[in-house]
Amino acid sequence: MTGRRRWSTEEILDTAVELLRTSDAESFSVRKLAAALGTDSSSLYRHFRNKTELLRAAADRILLSAMDGYHPEGDWKQRIAAVALRLRDTFGEQPQLATVWGRYGSGGTGSRRVMEELLQALRASGLPDEEVPVRYHRIVVVVAALIAAEAGMSTIGLKEYEQGMEQFRVAVLGADPEDFPALAHFARDIRPLGVDRRAAFEEALAAQLARVESQLP
Repeated sequence: MTGRRRWSTEEILDTAVELLRTSDAESFSVRKLAAALGTDSSSLYRHFRNKTELLRAAADRILLSAMDGYHPEGDWKQRIAAVALRLRDTFGEQPQLATVWGRYGSGGTGSRRVMEELLQALRASGLPDEEVPVRYHRIVVVVAALIAAEAGMSTIGLKEYEQGMEQFRVAVLGADPEDFPALAHFARDIRPLGVDRRAAFEEALAAQLARVESQLP
């Protein structure tokens, strides 16, 4: 009788990423992954010590994918913006893992590639070395938060989205001018959070880069 197939780490992660396309990180489990692979959980724990370690590795694959084919072009600001937009677009296709990255981080090769390019770009700006880690941290925190927030909205179902839009219309267009004069005044121009998020992302990133630029010698 032949034994069960031995799955490689890469095959396990491929399956995990696919499962996470249709389920959130909270409901994802090593047991469900093992069932999808036709094996038992104990065989997966030979590769990953726990669920968190597995999720971090899966998120790192998204970072690797985002950096695949990337070549530094332009000045330091263009390089940082290019990496940030690559991360946004790639996690946009895998929103469940965007929250994992924002929550747990990643220490894999993908993470190191992102860190290396951002740090190199900041050094190329002429920023003093002692300021590079500080500005790097600020940029990554903003980018990860924006990506995670956008991912959270993209996982909302159609029914939930329509209910949210109805509540938004009631709250904004139905605002009493006496109690909420500014809201009533701007009501027809206020847009829901899910609208035009790319422009908001780019503006927030540009503000961070402008802050760096203001500190250059």
